Amino acid sequence: MAQQNSASGPPGDAGKPADGEPREVELLKVEVTREGQKVSAQWAIHPQLKHDLSPEEWKEVSELMVKVTGIVSSRFSQVLTEAEPDKPGTA
Repeated sequence: MAQQNSASGPPGDAGKPADGEPREVELLKVEVTREGQKVSAQWAIHPQLKHDLSPEEWKEVSELMVKVTGIVSSRFSQVLTEAEPDKPGTA
């Protein structure tokens, strides 16, 4: 889940690779997937960030991310339905 460019500078340069550009670290990720008409959303958090949170903070982040994935999944489903309405079937 976490993406990081390697840093080859001295320890005091942590957070920046040797070329001086800041490295990218993915702290939170929301992924929406679709299988036919089924849409699901999942979220992930960088392990170090999770480790650094207090139990109360972790609970709050978890509750918020459940809401975020619900909103994103719902909106994605709505857009999908508008873009690809159900066609009359021959059932």
